[in-house]
Amino acid sequence: MKHFALWLLAVTALSGCATAHLYPIQGPLASQTPPPIIKMAVSGALNSGTLSATLPNGETCQGTWGLLRQDDPTSNKMSAEWDLVYGQGFFVGHVLGTSQFARASLTGNQGTTLAIEFYRPGQGSAASIIGIAQDNKGNLFKLTF
Repeated sequence: MKHFALWLLAVTALSGCATAHLYPIQGPLASQTPPPIIKMAVSGALNSGTLSATLPNGETCQGTWGLLRQDDPTSNKMSAEWDLVYGQGFFVGHVLGTSQFARASLTGNQGTTLAIEFYRPGQGSAASIIGIAQDNKGNLFKLTF
């Protein structure tokens, strides 16, 4: 957990904030041609921070992220969504139990909520961070930094 937190602190200190993107994989937004790509600003230090995004309809969403403990009993809350996006068994094989696993919750000014999870495999760079997101409108997203 300490390495992930220090890495994210370094990224945000050097750039002010990191940028992530949400790509619709399933749901109404994925049906659009072309599907919209949602840009997110990520900032924070140590074990937590903030996220913000503007949805295609102009709604702004904001919230916080935080690292999960390796023994957190809710770690597998979105395991099925991880497997839908990255392949069967991905969550158990790559994400579960890692010390560099974070969760976020965003709320929009028009009622949209976004549940987000992301992790950094090994000692990779910012570009190696991946994740998923799901909103309350039936959309599932792939998250990249």
